[in-house]
Amino acid sequence: MKIVAGHEEDYAKWFAKNDDRYGRRCFTYAQDWAGLLEKRIPEDATDAQITRIFVDHADEDSHTADTDGITGFMYGAAVAILAKAGVYGDLLRRWHNLKTQIGTEGEEANRKGGTLNPALLNIG
Repeated sequence: MKIVAGHEEDYAKWFAKNDDRYGRRCFTYAQDWAGLLEKRIPEDATDAQITRIFVDHADEDSHTADTDGITGFMYGAAVAILAKAGVYGDLLRRWHNLKTQIGTEGEEANRKGGTLNPALLNIG
């Protein structure tokens, strides 16, 4: 996973703090998912090509990276991790928000820089 330049040390500390099995898996899942997507990006790719790769493959690669049945919370944590630290994090965050929205809240989150929580609880 490519970390935003200048944030490598902060990311390493953040990773180290999450040393329990659940928290660590949020990070390793995020790294695995980002790694799969990054492998698809040619070195000379344009922004439009990178966006297309994410639209076409982010969902598939999220499932491929899930080798052990992550929870909805873990998925959301991975999106947040990538949004904060990953080179392509904002692109993934925007894709996730549009994929996750029920109405227009994903569009609103994209305007405000937020990330939707995909772990929903249905009662009834």
